[in-house]
Amino acid sequence: MKKILVFAGSSRKDSVNKKLAAVAASRAGAAGAEVTLLDLADYPAPVYDGDIEEQDGLPATMQSFKALCASHDALIIVSPEYNGCIPPLLVNVMSWASRPEGDEASCAAFKGKKVAIAAASPGGLGGVRVIPRLRDFLAELSFEVVPGFATLPGAYKAFDDEGELVNETSSRTLGALVDRLLASLP
Repeated sequence: MKKILVFAGSSRKDSVNKKLAAVAASRAGAAGAEVTLLDLADYPAPVYDGDIEEQDGLPATMQSFKALCASHDALIIVSPEYNGCIPPLLVNVMSWASRPEGDEASCAAFKGKKVAIAAASPGGLGGVRVIPRLRDFLAELSFEVVPGFATLPGAYKAFDDEGELVNETSSRTLGALVDRLLASLP
């Protein structure tokens, strides 16, 4: 069974990106994958600093996050857009998790791992400006980003009371992204 790790690059309690990540996780589970949906709020860490790493090693939370990344076949990352860029929280956890421990290579937990990307935003563009930056960032970390992406404009009004997407086009786009990710796995 394919193991998929899903999370949003936001720690806000009522994040629309967390809601979209939950829908993506549900879709992957319905398609037969074993899914782990995590909340980055449960993985706090200081801002990456080589001096901290040299003195203390990776924080325990980042060791756990890194182990989760390594133990899954693929990831789905749903990212907010902060001024058109990747949010600092996401950059920070990926920076920590990319660090080698012992004899392993840098980015060992990510190397060759497939990842699907999506974004949600209350604005009309749906977070689309973060997509190329996120794609490049993840590729630099040795991920293989699957073709395409999903965005969700008007995200504050995009979910019903049960957390499902109300717009059929958005729902189909996200479903197709999840299907492409699963089809890309051996």
